[in-house]
Amino acid sequence: MNYSLKNESIQAYNESNPSSFPKYTSQLINWANQNAQGTRAVVVGQMSDLFPEFMNSSEEINIEEWRKWYVERYPDSFEKATDKIYGQVQNLRNAIPLIDRKMVEKWVEDLVISKTFNGLYLQKAILGSLADKKGLTYRLASPAEESVGIDGFVGDVPYSIKPDTYKTMGRLSEVIDVKMIYYTKKKTSIKIEVED
Repeated sequence: MNYSLKNESIQAYNESNPSSFPKYTSQLINWANQNAQGTRAVVVGQMSDLFPEFMNSSEEINIEEWRKWYVERYPDSFEKATDKIYGQVQNLRNAIPLIDRKMVEKWVEDLVISKTFNGLYLQKAILGSLADKKGLTYRLASPAEESVGIDGFVGDVPYSIKPDTYKTMGRLSEVIDVKMIYYTKKKTSIKIEVED
């Protein structure tokens, strides 16, 4: 059976009344949370495990019952997460007045020139060294391949190349469905971790 479900229906099924936030505030809080890691599983629990547990153990399935069920199990999580995130919001609040047009221009130039050069320079070196180890050829990705997270190929195998800090970043709404290569910059070298 194939069918569509409109957004209004999805909302009706979930009885959701999302809070509204002033313009840009939700983005800033989300950004602060990515840095503070306030809603990590160690702080608020693993939602992908908790919600099914709630669904299987509750007679009434609605948002108020979910809230009650969750708070009984994690009574301090909102306060702990809020403390972590609000601390980072304070850091952002202190940093924003320091940003002027000249700093933004410098940031753009650094991104476009320095970070692009360094990133692509490293990608080529990493792919080349891996190809040598495997006795294969390599190539950098085309723009179409880059758009789906591929940075290059060793033989026929596509790879995405990221700094090791990528593993701990909160912005993992991005789904990269290829083998990963992580690198760590050391003083005199880079450490490379290739996903099997």
